[in-house]
Amino acid sequence: MRISGSGKIGPKSANPVDETQVRAWVQQVENAFVTGETAKADQLLARLESLAPRHPLVLNALGQRHIHRGNAQAAQEVLQAAVAIDGTNPAFWVNLGAAQRQLGLADAEMVSIEKALTIEPRFLPALLQKGALLNLLGKPRSAAAAYQAALASIPPRANLPPSLKPAIQLAVNSVRENGEALAAFLRDKLGARRSGESDEMRFDHCLEILLGQRRPFLPQPTFMYFPYLPAYGFYPRGEFPWLAELEAAAPAIRAEFEKVFAEDQDRLVPYVAFPDGVPIDQWKELNHSRRWSAFYLWREGKAFPEHQARCPTTVAALAKVPRIEISGHGPTAFFSILDGKSHIPAHNGASNTRLTVHLPLVLPGKCTFRVGADRREWRSGEAWVFDDTVEHEAWNESAAPRAILIFDVWNPYLTEAERALITGTTMGVEEFYGGVNPWQTQH
Repeated sequence: MRISGSGKIGPKSANPVDETQVRAWVQQVENAFVTGETAKADQLLARLESLAPRHPLVLNALGQRHIHRGNAQAAQEVLQAAVAIDGTNPAFWVNLGAAQRQLGLADAEMVSIEKALTIEPRFLPALLQKGALLNLLGKPRSAAAAYQAALASIPPRANLPPSLKPAIQLAVNSVRENGEALAAFLRDKLGARRSGESDEMRFDHCLEILLGQRRPFLPQPTFMYFPYLPAYGFYPRGEFPWLAELEAAAPAIRAEFEKVFAEDQDRLVPYVAFPDGVPIDQWKELNHSRRWSAFYLWREGKAFPEHQARCPTTVAALAKVPRIEISGHGPTAFFSILDGKSHIPAHNGASNTRLTVHLPLVLPGKCTFRVGADRREWRSGEAWVFDDTVEHEAWNESAAPRAILIFDVWNPYLTEAERALITGTTMGVEEFYGGVNPWQTQH
C-alpha cells in the first residue's frame, strides 16, 4: 500500500521539520523496503521518528513496518494516531485495516476500508482488501462484486506495483469463479425456456456479456454511422440469399485467381498505401508493403477492364450481388493476398451502410479472422458477410500466401430511398471538400 499522500499536519501537531524534507525521507524509507534494504530503511525510519514523531506520514510508515513484523497491536495504535491527525488519506485507512486484519477485528477492518472508499471510491488497494475480507467472512458473491469493481478501476496498460499483483490475481480468480457459478445457475434456471434454436445467438451473446465472458463491440465507422441498423459483427447468412450461388462459383473464381497470381504479379499493388505526412499508426509495417497486396477488379467505383477481362467468371458472379454503385466510391472488389506469417492489425471501416463479403479461395494453413468478440477460421469456398465498422483483424499463420475475394454490398436493412439519400450525401460531402473521398479507409 502507498505511504505517500496529503501528509497534512493537524492543528495539534507542532512539527518544526520541513514538510518537503519529511516527504523525501519517507520516500527513501519506502524505496529501501522495496529494494530489500531493511536495515537502511529501519535507520531512516528511526531518524524520522525522532525528528517528526507526530507527522502522519511518519506514523503511517511506522505502522506499515509493524505490520510487516507482525506487531499488529503496535501497528493499529500508530495508524489510529495517523488517521486522527489526517483522516483524508485513503492509504492510512487501508493500512489501519491491514493491522486490524492481523488482530482478527473484521468489523473494524470493514469500517476502515469503507472510510478509505468514502474518500476515494476507486482506490484500488481498498477495493482489493474489501474483496479479500468479504471472502474471509464467507461472502464469495459480495467479494466477487468488490473484486469486479477493483478490476474495473484499473486503467488500460496501467503500470501497477509488483506488490499488488498477487491481490489482483486473487481478484481475477474470484470474478472468474463467480461468473462460472452464475453461468451454471442460470443454465439450470433457464433450461426449460431454451428452445435450442439458432436464433438464440443474440441472447447467448447477451448472457456472455452479462457474465463477463464477452466484450461488447459496437460499430465505430470512420465516416458515416447510420443508426438503427443491427449491430452484428458477422451477419446471419439468411439475409443474403445470393451467397449460395456465389459459393458455387468459388472453384472457377479460384482458378482465375491462381492464373492471375502466377502471371500478373506486376499488377498486384500494396493494399495499404498512405502518402507521406499522414499518421499511419497501426499500419506502419504494412504501408506500401506487398505483404498485403490486392488485384483490383473495381476500386471505389473505378473499373479495371484489363483485370476484369482476366476474370470473367468472377465478374459475372459479382454482377448478381447488391453491389454499391456510387460514382467514385463503389463498387470495390479485389483479390486480397496476405503473405505467410502476416497480421492485419485491428481497425474499423468507413460506414455501416455497406457490408463486406469474404470468399476464401486459397488457404494454405491456419488463417484466422476476428470481428468484435468473434474469431473464425476461413474455410475454402465458404463466404461470410460482416460489418467492417466493427473492429476486426486477420492472421495468416501459415508459411504461404492466403487469398480471398473481397467486395462490398449494401446493408440489407436499408430501403431503396435510404440508399439514394446515402449516395447523395456521400457525393455531396466529397464535393464540399473539393474531391476528397470520404469512404477511403482500410478494410
